[in-house]
Amino acid sequence: MSDFLAGLCMAILPCLAAGFWLGRRTARPENLGGLGTPVEHATFQTLHTASLATPPLRAGLTEETARKSARRLRTLLGTDALCLTDQKGVLAWDGVGAHHRAEIMERLAGPLETGRGEAFRLTCDHPDCPVRWAVLALLTVDDRVHGALVACAPRESAVLVRAAGEVARWVSVQLELADLDQSRTKLIEAEIKALRAQISPHFIFNSLAVIASFVRTDPERARELLLEFADFTRYSFRRHGDFTTLADELHAIDHYLALVRARFGDRLAVTLQIAPEVLPVALPFLCLQPLVENAVKHGLEGKADKCHIRITAQDAGAEALVVIEDDGAGMDPVLLRRVLAGEVSPSGGIGLSNVDDRLRQVYGDDHGLVIETAVGAGMKITARLPKYQPGVHWSA
Repeated sequence: MSDFLAGLCMAILPCLAAGFWLGRRTARPENLGGLGTPVEHATFQTLHTASLATPPLRAGLTEETARKSARRLRTLLGTDALCLTDQKGVLAWDGVGAHHRAEIMERLAGPLETGRGEAFRLTCDHPDCPVRWAVLALLTVDDRVHGALVACAPRESAVLVRAAGEVARWVSVQLELADLDQSRTKLIEAEIKALRAQISPHFIFNSLAVIASFVRTDPERARELLLEFADFTRYSFRRHGDFTTLADELHAIDHYLALVRARFGDRLAVTLQIAPEVLPVALPFLCLQPLVENAVKHGLEGKADKCHIRITAQDAGAEALVVIEDDGAGMDPVLLRRVLAGEVSPSGGIGLSNVDDRLRQVYGDDHGLVIETAVGAGMKITARLPKYQPGVHWSA
């Protein structure tokens, strides 16, 4: 969907450039600065102005974002005035003739009902007012009208009608992308809540039982484990931020493993090899801990002897390469595919599909989990985490 919208943006921009050039061709000549023909120069100006208007619009349609983008949009159209509205009122007005606000909102009722824009003559008692015509183009997201873009000019113009429609389409695409961003954020938040709910009650009960067993025999050990349990649960159920750092995630994993070792003793051996330079890398919250929990469960399940888990984090240029490997029971690859597809949810697949989905949503489909496994051959899970990704940053 986002690829389609991006393509639509690129299809609209040449139309905007043509409208910009036609609207400006009678204006004062500018120094082209070696950029080529007037049309090429107008295309560059359009792309530059559109890029400046994009960031506010990607945050949705509010008074603040409308105010920040209205001037850029008016520059695109070359009009005397431009306003952005929602369904209830004018959000921002840039240029002359602001006294026409009430009239424009009255005229907006018809297009909101019909779903079609219109051009109309403005009635004005100010003899010196330079705007006499308005072109109203609707802003829509998923076929729902969110508001309107209204361009005001001294006279009626077929070029302005078409250009305003194209700019409104471009603005609508940005608002639709903003809506997708918000939906993705809500989905990630919902999945984090679901993942928290998946934290095994058996792990919590077993951890408390182990702590209780040390209360009389080794009170100091019980106190240490209680602190480990408190730190782990505090991190797992924190409420701020969708992202964390690799250092914090590994710290939480260390708390988790301390509790597991207290229960299984020498049966569990863990090796960590972490490159210091990747510790500040930001990643989705609770992204690695479920993979380690999965490795513990697979490593110890059905085995009486020792289980070895290896966790590595290496610098791989533009990415941090995290590998979690166990020598446990492994899994049938066919069953694993069904787990990742969400078709089944066996106890051995805790968090795998959730983590895989979140990585794909944040970084793209080519950054999903890479899992190597077979029955009796253990499991190796590889996660590639880009060091720099737009929108992915840790906040304390």
